Amino acid sequence: MLQTNQLKQALVNGKTVFGLLNSIPSPLVVEMIGYAGYDFVILDMEHVCVNPETLENMVRAAECADITPLVRVPNAAPENILRALDCGAQGIVVPHVRNRFDADQAVAASRYYPLGSRGISGGRTTGFGTLDLPTYFERANAEIMVVAMIEDKEGIDNLDAILSVAGIDMVLEGAIDLSQSFGLPGQAQHPSVEAAIDKIATACFERNVKFCAIPRAANQLNAWKKRGVLAYLLGDDRGVSFRALKAHLVEFK
Repeated sequence: MLQTNQLKQALVNGKTVFGLLNSIPSPLVVEMIGYAGYDFVILDMEHVCVNPETLENMVRAAECADITPLVRVPNAAPENILRALDCGAQGIVVPHVRNRFDADQAVAASRYYPLGSRGISGGRTTGFGTLDLPTYFERANAEIMVVAMIEDKEGIDNLDAILSVAGIDMVLEGAIDLSQSFGLPGQAQHPSVEAAIDKIATACFERNVKFCAIPRAANQLNAWKKRGVLAYLLGDDRGVSFRALKAHLVEFK
C-alpha cells in the first residue's frame, strides 16, 4: 500500500538525502542499498533490461529496507509511467525532458484528476482495496514524485518552460548525455557542461524546485552543499560493486 514518501518529506524538512542508481536488477541488491543507509534508490528501466515482475519485487525490497523507490522510466510515455507507479514506485524519473510538452506529459501521467490523467487501478497500491479510491487518489497525488532529467542542450534552452510546469518536484542533471549534446562526448567536467549544470541548478533555486546533484569530484559535494543543495545521487551500484570487488582482490594479491 502506498506509504508516506520519506524522500519527499525529508526534502520539505530541509534534510540532506543521498541516493544510488540501481543498475543490477535484483531485489537483493535493492535491499542491500536500503540497509546500507541510502535514503532513496532509482530503479533503472531506461538502460537496464528488467521485467515487470522483477521491478515489482525490487519495489517491495525497497519498502522492506525502508528506502524510497523511484523508477527511471524509458521516456515520458504514459504507459511506461503507469506501469512503474502501479507496481508501487513512489516516484518516477523521466530522462531527456527537453521541453514543456515532455514535462506536462510526465506530470499528467503521474497524477490523478484534477492534477493529471493517470489511469486507475487497484492492487497493491491501494492495499488491495484497504484504501478506498478517493483516499488513495488524494494520497497518491500528494506522495508521488515527478523528477525531470535535463540532459540535452534543448532542455537547457527550455529550462524556464519546463520548470514552470506545476508538479515537477525535482530536477536531476545528466552530465554525460549533456556532454554529448554539446559536442563534448564523455567530458562531464568540461567547463561548458559544468556551466550548463550550474544554469539548471540556478533555475531550480529561482523556481523553488528541488535540484539533485551528482558529485563527480571530491570538491563538488561541499560546493553544492554551500549552495543549499539537499539531494545527491552518488553513482550506481554497478560502479560501486565493481570498485569494491577490485579493491577486495588487491588486498589479497
